[in-house]
Amino acid sequence: MQKNSMRLEFSSKSINEGFARVAVASFISILDPTIDTLADIKTAVSEAVTNSIIHGYGNEDGKVIIECTIENNDIEIKVMDEGNGIKNIELAMQPLYTSRPDLERSGMGFTVMETFMDELKVESEYEKGTCVVMRKHIN
Repeated sequence: MQKNSMRLEFSSKSINEGFARVAVASFISILDPTIDTLADIKTAVSEAVTNSIIHGYGNEDGKVIIECTIENNDIEIKVMDEGNGIKNIELAMQPLYTSRPDLERSGMGFTVMETFMDELKVESEYEKGTCVVMRKHIN
């Protein structure tokens, strides 16, 4: 398969999280992933989008951008925001750490993404935004 890509931009509202996961699932369905693989990817996307909405923007309006690229049987998913950014990425990626204990967040978002995807990279600049890059090979 030749390279294929898509870009999606939507408001940073929790109601759009489901839309994001379904859009990504629809896009990658051409690779004919297993139900389990599709569920894993949808969960990872949900976690990344939720992090952008909750931690990136809080109660502020903003935009979340998803870019997906398929090349051969490899998928790359970028979830980006222009929100608060992450002060300490290493700390934020620790299991059970949350910057929003007031919302009773579990602090497992990055751990879930790492578990379900083959590769996870987080780039962030404080008060400028975050880009989460996830990669997975579809057999």
